[in-house]
Amino acid sequence: MGLQVTSDAVEAREDRFDWFCETVSNDVMPVTLSTSHAADFQASVTHLDLGVAGLGAVACSPVLSRRTLSHVRRGDPEHLQLALITKGTFRISQRGNDSVLAGGLVLTDTSRPSEGACIGGQVETVIMRIPRQALALSSNRVDRLLGQSLAADAGSGAILADFMKSLLTRGPGTHPEELRRMGSVTLDLATAFLAQRLGDPGEAPAETRAQEMLQRVYRFIENNLCDPGLTLQMIADRHNISLRSLHTLFQGEPLTIAAHIRQSRLKRAHTDLASAELSRQPVQTIAARWGFSNATAFSRAFRVAYGVTPTEHRELALAASRHAEHKSPGPPHTP
Repeated sequence: MGLQVTSDAVEAREDRFDWFCETVSNDVMPVTLSTSHAADFQASVTHLDLGVAGLGAVACSPVLSRRTLSHVRRGDPEHLQLALITKGTFRISQRGNDSVLAGGLVLTDTSRPSEGACIGGQVETVIMRIPRQALALSSNRVDRLLGQSLAADAGSGAILADFMKSLLTRGPGTHPEELRRMGSVTLDLATAFLAQRLGDPGEAPAETRAQEMLQRVYRFIENNLCDPGLTLQMIADRHNISLRSLHTLFQGEPLTIAAHIRQSRLKRAHTDLASAELSRQPVQTIAARWGFSNATAFSRAFRVAYGVTPTEHRELALAASRHAEHKSPGPPHTP
């Protein structure tokens, strides 16, 4: 779901810049901010959860930002941030690169020091947050792009920019499950764009290509867990690889692909069974929703994973929920 907060929610104008500093440091990453517009500061911050990635927007009065190694040690989400400048002019410095952007994209790394500045008037940006481990490209190669101005007016850059803006506008009214699928699409577009900027992705080392394929398979599984037809052969066919190659991709992973699918489905069923909103749905209905057609096999696998049967888990979770509601304080008493 989407969340937007604005400085207008802060009643005292003189407190709005302090609010912005606290919001950025707590919700994004620790930084030091300064401005010559503290008396009339305006800003808005938007967050959109896409599952595998995050999308947000920041609009603010002119401000300077500085992130040092001390800030990194205090808090590092270990994200790459791909920012699209949609209004105003912004200067960014990182890894020895210094760029001034009036439009276009720029990539930064939260694990490195950086400096940024709004030049002139208000600046508006759309920012994609990508966990380092989710990007199926070599870190050494991606680091070459940090702090550089990346054109977004043609080709894959224009497609990515348009998609980011559209998703930010329409995303808040979209179902969370659909947003997670959109997150995978957004990450694929960002990966394709960055790979293109690095040169022909076909020239990437075999290990990098294998890692990219592995991440694509993981995202495909996540988006299709409820499909009873999600078989290993179907996954291989959809990715134009052999069944043997699919198994090879998972050789260095903590779980085999079959075990990963089973564990992921059990986690989803575990969550749904604890939901008060779904308490009237039979256990087997929830099991079937996540690909378990055999009630006995589901109950056995669930007990091995969680130490209780699905029914026991549901009863314990709902009882805990009722107990918490009973203990929560009611509205204040009015004499």
